[in-house]
Amino acid sequence: MKSTSPFILFLGSLLSLSLLEANAIPLSPGHTGIITLPLKRIPTRQDIHPQLLFQQHINRSHRRLARMTGHEEPSAEELLGRLGSREAHLTGRGSPRVGHAGAVLGNQGNPGKTSRAAANAGFSPVDLKALLADTVTPADKPTAANSLALDDINNDVGYLATVQMGTPPRDFQILMDSGSADLWVGAEGCQSAQGADCGNHTFLGTQSSTSFVDTQKPFQVTYGKGAVAGNIIKENIAIAGLKLTAHTFGVALQETDDFTASQFDGLMGLAKSTLSEQKALTPVEALAKAGSIKDAIVSYKISRLADQKNDGTITFGGLDPSKFDQTTLVALPNVNTQGFWEAAMDAVTVDGKDLGLKGRTAVLDTGTTLIIAPPADAQAIHKAIPGSKSNGNGFVIPCTTNASIALSFGGKSFAIDPRDITFAPVDPNDPTGDCSSGIVPGQFGGPQQLLVGDVFLKNAYFSTNVGKDTIQLAKLT
Repeated sequence: MKSTSPFILFLGSLLSLSLLEANAIPLSPGHTGIITLPLKRIPTRQDIHPQLLFQQHINRSHRRLARMTGHEEPSAEELLGRLGSREAHLTGRGSPRVGHAGAVLGNQGNPGKTSRAAANAGFSPVDLKALLADTVTPADKPTAANSLALDDINNDVGYLATVQMGTPPRDFQILMDSGSADLWVGAEGCQSAQGADCGNHTFLGTQSSTSFVDTQKPFQVTYGKGAVAGNIIKENIAIAGLKLTAHTFGVALQETDDFTASQFDGLMGLAKSTLSEQKALTPVEALAKAGSIKDAIVSYKISRLADQKNDGTITFGGLDPSKFDQTTLVALPNVNTQGFWEAAMDAVTVDGKDLGLKGRTAVLDTGTTLIIAPPADAQAIHKAIPGSKSNGNGFVIPCTTNASIALSFGGKSFAIDPRDITFAPVDPNDPTGDCSSGIVPGQFGGPQQLLVGDVFLKNAYFSTNVGKDTIQLAKLT
């Protein structure tokens, strides 16, 4: 087996870093109290088989769920073993190593705009190309006031926004994560574990900013296979033009290779600040406390690459009513006491049939790609999908499935588009064959607890309210 380091992804697997309270500039007269940021797609590797990329997402989600629920994480040896098992399976099948995306797509032609009907005819060539490519797909400029776009990581792996930091202000690409509560970016002079630089990123420090203040207070965070260490600093930041003066957060002076090879410059955690190691306010909480926005609300409309709409947005201070059907909006109490966003789930259905999975809760996390369900629940769901079968590490389903899986919250049922369930083709040369399911088994939380990531969240408008400790979901327009 080749070196495993390229097989380790970390997108969305970050937890809390140290963060201190900041000063914010109050709302100007006539300000709506809502800020919306763009979210962008982030790329992946061209030289790794899609099934190995898929296993990386599973490993990352398992680590994340374990951390969220206070359970012991799977060991590095166990996670690498799963990668090795999947690679051995691919070798045994004779599946080719994947090179350039165009070679895999063959003569499928120009993907163009993918319709729901075309997607049901097999795995989307748009998604396959993005799964294998190393590019960022930018979102379109939002039309709503105080809005920035969310760019999307390859085929909907995760989402990032552009914020400004320093004096003069410069753009930083920041992963937006509802499953953590702190902010960090790379520092000038950052070094990898091997003593090299920290990659092709934008860095923050005294050389680029006259308002940079180093408190000399250290922080260090380990994230499964990745880690960062550095200092807590005070610096000016701007979110859609709304400024936080001398905001306190971290800059990483040391990063493992997992981070130096990433496509983002840092991460903004948007869970509740009780997750912050220093019990500090998140940026949205700081803005609300200063009166710059009315409430500490963050709302997400994340995009689906196959739709080719590039319409993802993140909104601070309220909800964007143009993105959802207001008659379907439900408010749910947050049942998590640690600071994550977790809601009671009424039911799981497949093609309208209730599977009897009562008493479940769902941690809603934009930083997780997949849905991780307790093994018995994952088994029950896939048993109801025609053509589904276990492959040892999870489940495969027909790439052409039309099965409608829905999660119910607050008496409203939210269907998952079949294109989101068919996460990656088993054989990239056979887009009408078997696909790995975006719902995978994992038991690191409670026996009735699911970690629900972007596979579901692409299908709903998602909003969190710190002050009321509530979650809102609505059907998209």
